[in-house]
Amino acid sequence: MMGEKKPRNSNSVLKRICRRLFILLLVTGIPTVWIAYSFHIEKVTVVGATRYTPDEIKDDIFQSKLDSNSLCLYLKYKYFADLKIPFVEKIEVEMMDKHSVSITVYEKLVAGCVEFLGEYLYFDKDGIVVETSSKRFEDIPVIKGLKYDKIILHEKFEVQKKELFDVILNITKLINKYELEVDTVGFNSKYEVTLGCGGNKVLLGKKSTYDEALAELKNLLIEAKGMNYEIDMRKFVKGTKAIIARPEE
Repeated sequence: MMGEKKPRNSNSVLKRICRRLFILLLVTGIPTVWIAYSFHIEKVTVVGATRYTPDEIKDDIFQSKLDSNSLCLYLKYKYFADLKIPFVEKIEVEMMDKHSVSITVYEKLVAGCVEFLGEYLYFDKDGIVVETSSKRFEDIPVIKGLKYDKIILHEKFEVQKKELFDVILNITKLINKYELEVDTVGFNSKYEVTLGCGGNKVLLGKKSTYDEALAELKNLLIEAKGMNYEIDMRKFVKGTKAIIARPEE
């Protein structure tokens, strides 16, 4: 009869579907396999990390099998991922070639820390609390003798005397400048400064500037290494010998 539709041949429909799937596989599958094998990472270089080992950084960066592909890893951290690692400001992943990547770590600049309720709170050169951790980093001095009502992460660290924080930052900058091994920076009720340097205690007193004293202290600590001395520099003036060193009791 006119107008009747012929029944579809199920075999021909299946063939068309299979043909389209095959074409799709060719179009997408072959490039995928090629990318997977052509960009397989064989070498990883980590630079800029001092508070973490290269292996620790890699463990944070490589989170899935897809991350073993240099192209995927580069695109992931270039446009999509926002990786959070304590004490790390940011990371950059660069493809050196198809089989090697370079990971550059930019660490947060930390001036010092305070111990509070069993945790160490680390602050930067502007007095902003940047991290809190149960881990104590030996190269960052612990500040003692401070009084504070509250400490809030990512906010400025407020102490009992506003000018005191300028002193703290000045001293911690000088510690870094002269590469001094200082464990603690302590203040008494008169805001006089005492440094803990290994087994040595250094009395700096209260000064308008600590630059000359800390410059001289570098040499004194070299001589006193391995010993336990109390080094009195409260009356130190550059060009004089007003330094008293006595064994710690």
